[in-house]
Amino acid sequence: MKIFQKEITLAAKPRGFHLITKEVILQCPFIAEISTGMFSVFIKHTSASLSINENADPTVRGDLERHFNKMVPEGQAYYKHTSEGPDDMPAHIKAALLGNNIQIPITSGELNLGIWQGIYLCEHRDDGGERDLVVTAFGN
Repeated sequence: MKIFQKEITLAAKPRGFHLITKEVILQCPFIAEISTGMFSVFIKHTSASLSINENADPTVRGDLERHFNKMVPEGQAYYKHTSEGPDDMPAHIKAALLGNNIQIPITSGELNLGIWQGIYLCEHRDDGGERDLVVTAFGN
């Protein structure tokens, strides 16, 4: 069994859903060394999340952002965690809904994503800053 782990820092991105598949793969050449295994991506933040979704049509990313903003609105009177700005508590809720890690099978040295699937960084803050990911690949 081979095990690889690496921490990746993504440059700050604006609020929204960002396709980061190529960026992650470029920083993880060790994927090619695994015939059959798993690839895990974990985000070390509580106001951004990860997801796998549509990789071809960018309107999907815009639609997701608009829907999440409507589903989890800013400025609700019942929010008590408000010291870091009006986008912070909604960002924590969105991150809790989507999650902080994804798993993708590795087959023949490549991520075995569906033809229309890609890895998303879901940035829920207006100015979230750089985002740190821990990637782990293991298998034979």
